[in-house]
Amino acid sequence: MKLIGSSLIIASTVLAGAALVAPAANASGGTGDVRASGTCTGTSTWKLKAKPDNGKIDVAFEVDSNVVGQTWSVRITDNRTAVFTGTRRTTAPSGSFTVAPIVPNRAGADAFVARATNSATGESCVGRVTL
Repeated sequence: MKLIGSSLIIASTVLAGAALVAPAANASGGTGDVRASGTCTGTSTWKLKAKPDNGKIDVAFEVDSNVVGQTWSVRITDNRTAVFTGTRRTTAPSGSFTVAPIVPNRAGADAFVARATNSATGESCVGRVTL
């Protein structure tokens, strides 16, 4: 009888642990998302995300310098093909910007490289994800 009670306690503990893990996976965007983040060559940070979206890919590249009004040159490529090229300015209140193109889902793996360079300081950020 003790063994059955111990088994029930262990099973309950395992199930409770699984229930706690499942919401965290969904909170990160569910299956199919890829994310990466890191630091730039100065004090800024970057985040890059790609996820499937109705036959296309939703890409989001964020740079946070904590300084409002900086101008950055940005380029995002998918398998070396440019999908976004332009400039962005960091805005209040956080001193960050986000570029979020929705791009075609090309055959095979999609290897995204996002680069941003601060035109005044030369600081650069490079992020990579493959979906």
